[in-house]
Amino acid sequence: MAASPMRAAIYLRVSLDREMDGLAVDRQRDDCLRITADRGWIVVGTYVDQSRSATDKTKRRPDYDRMVADYLAGSFDAIICWDLDRLTRQPRQLEEWIDAAEARGLRLVTANGEADLTADGGRMYARVKAAVARGEVERSAARRSAAELQRARRGRAPKGTRLFGYSTGGVIEEEAAAVRELFRLCAICDGPSMASMAAALSGESGEGAVTSLPRLPKRSRVLAIERNEKRLAAGLEPADVPDDGPWALSTVLGVLRNPRYAGYSVYAGYAGGAGRAGARTSSSDWIVRDEDGNPVWGEWEPLVDEDTWNAVQERLDHQSLAARPEPAMRYRYLGSGIYRCGHCGQPVSAKSGRYRCAGTPGGTRGHFTRSSNHIDDSVLRVVHQLLVRPDLEELLLSPDAPRSAEIRGEIAQRRRRMERAVRDLELGDVHGADVARIRSREASGIAELEEERRRVLGTAGLGSLIDCRDPRAVFDEADVGFQRRVVESLVEVRVLRQPSGRRGVDPATVRAVPRAKRL
Repeated sequence: MAASPMRAAIYLRVSLDREMDGLAVDRQRDDCLRITADRGWIVVGTYVDQSRSATDKTKRRPDYDRMVADYLAGSFDAIICWDLDRLTRQPRQLEEWIDAAEARGLRLVTANGEADLTADGGRMYARVKAAVARGEVERSAARRSAAELQRARRGRAPKGTRLFGYSTGGVIEEEAAAVRELFRLCAICDGPSMASMAAALSGESGEGAVTSLPRLPKRSRVLAIERNEKRLAAGLEPADVPDDGPWALSTVLGVLRNPRYAGYSVYAGYAGGAGRAGARTSSSDWIVRDEDGNPVWGEWEPLVDEDTWNAVQERLDHQSLAARPEPAMRYRYLGSGIYRCGHCGQPVSAKSGRYRCAGTPGGTRGHFTRSSNHIDDSVLRVVHQLLVRPDLEELLLSPDAPRSAEIRGEIAQRRRRMERAVRDLELGDVHGADVARIRSREASGIAELEEERRRVLGTAGLGSLIDCRDPRAVFDEADVGFQRRVVESLVEVRVLRQPSGRRGVDPATVRAVPRAKRL
């Protein structure tokens, strides 16, 4: 009785298919099908991961995962791939296939030969090949990173996909206008939410819609059309173009976070690897700096000025604009996150009509839970008094631009001290404990300066109070978001617990003190 033919799975993968035309995958497929035909095997499944890296273990390969699941379910007995590094570049994954071969006799065949994972020689060959492939990837990545950093230090634009608003020949005015308007809107303290701006770019209209942003096709569609234009010019067939659709919040946030729009030269891995895209670091960490700690300026035309970019970063950092809900779901309470506990200094939270101190993280328990209406009434009495003062303009207007520039300079100076301490440590001139002490001191100073800078830049968008005849009426009729900005600009609020047994509200337990620096 003839043996049943071997059931085989074909796995195909390319790390980066810029054209997404599948030609590289088709070449791999042809070689693998030739192997099955020569051996008389039956192909029971083909798994394709196009433009998927096998180096980064955090990146998912959907068809690879599906193939693993099918193998565990007993769907096939052999895997055919173009080369071993198409299957995996991770030694740990290879060991899993070796275990499978030893336990169930898995066959692994590549276009350049068969790796018998059931024999020690085959396993050694596979392990050596995987290690060599992994090492080459790491060396290639190091060379590429060094070249990218060199370009950035010279102020040249990074290679790769063009930045929204720019082409290789300069500025694309329609896109650039949208970039400028996004920054302008985001710099307004009570401006539209991230979702509203994304909706406006997507063409949504209606009550409360942002009308100053143009409707633009989504980014992936535009880039696909531009790639097809190059393909047609080269005599190639056009590839599929994705349908148009809504803009993602992450795309809008990516624009507002990118230092290149202010003219800074950037490199994502500049901050010792901590500034990789997507990491939880400040976007200013991507800015490349010279030996004196000054930012390197790019060779392209900035679309926004430095102060605007920095103001937007402060707002994104301070107010979590990216995660802010839609207007109907904005803050319900005047003092949530603004008022502070008079005992521990922590911001108070609000829920079910009450303000609450949560206590210090890992330390004391909450100090009070009190009615929000009673506390807000006390704060509003002070705010109303300030709103009718003849010098309201001086109270509300931010300090002038020179102070903002001074703060940036002081922050840069402190960062240079931190970087100098690290260099001295590498040269052996200082001890690690000294570096830690310097970094702690400078980081604390930077935090204080950034807090001051938030106050300097924090009153944008309150001009309607200055231009009107009755600022108090404008304030009372405004939404809570606007009122919160006014309160935060004018007063510093500390809330204490109500004395035990005291009836009514003790006014001494709500201290709304005008900000001394503006009076």
